[in-house]
Amino acid sequence: MNIAFIGLGIMGKPMAKNLIKAGHTLYVYDIVESAVKELIEAGATACGSSKEAASKAPLIITMLPNSPHVKTVVLGENGVIEGASEGSVLIDMSSISPIASKEIAAELKKKGIEMLDAPVSGGEPKAVDGTVAIMVGGKKEVFDKYKDILLIMGSTATLTGEIGSGNTTKLANQIMVAANIAGMSEALVMATKAGVDPEKIYMAIRAGLAGSTVLDAKAPLVLEGKFAPGFRIDLHVKDLMNAYDTAEAVDTPIPVTKVALEIMKELQSDGKGSNDHGGMIQYYEKHAGIEARKE
Repeated sequence: MNIAFIGLGIMGKPMAKNLIKAGHTLYVYDIVESAVKELIEAGATACGSSKEAASKAPLIITMLPNSPHVKTVVLGENGVIEGASEGSVLIDMSSISPIASKEIAAELKKKGIEMLDAPVSGGEPKAVDGTVAIMVGGKKEVFDKYKDILLIMGSTATLTGEIGSGNTTKLANQIMVAANIAGMSEALVMATKAGVDPEKIYMAIRAGLAGSTVLDAKAPLVLEGKFAPGFRIDLHVKDLMNAYDTAEAVDTPIPVTKVALEIMKELQSDGKGSNDHGGMIQYYEKHAGIEARKE
């Protein structure tokens, strides 16, 4: 199938490569030339704009940082909406505001273009091996038509409701992940300062009720002081800001999210925004005056 893929960052690049490996023909666009070159070497065809890429394929996939980027790429000058044909479909896999997803879908509908919002969870390692979890909002018939494409990039693809529901689900996911990492960090630093080996703490509790996918993914890296990004603090801040705006819109309290957001913002101020979100532990280490590392 001919597919336009726009946005070849940490997540988009391996996801696009997996589509090529599965035998699909990709037309790609990104403002970062090195990323485009890497996809050309993998077998893709480069395009000079989002408009050109969208004109080449009935399915357009976008994977971009935040709501303004998606709006510009899709609705702006030389954007997807100018190149896509009536009857084509946009699957936006970016993690953005559900409000923005609805606004973009409404504009595309005027031109007869359908849209799914389909953000992912799992970070770069799962994007590379094609096992991200995909949360989808949109029409069931559109989802059913393209589910097999989504499952090339992810291990699961779940339709959660109408347009915007995918990003609402992703925000719920990001709230839970942030709370898990904060709890892990708080516990390991406290235990370290109390004189207990944090690695032994982790090994003792991972099979119990406190065990989780987040704990197993992040604790081993944290205990070795490895904070290279799988998912950057900067991006998690963006997601929690979108969660805050959504909660405000539906009048729902999110006090735990607000605390996690303030921790991450302090880390940004300390120049650690490009660290993996497991680096939240550095906030606790800074204020406790001790590092939680394996012996």
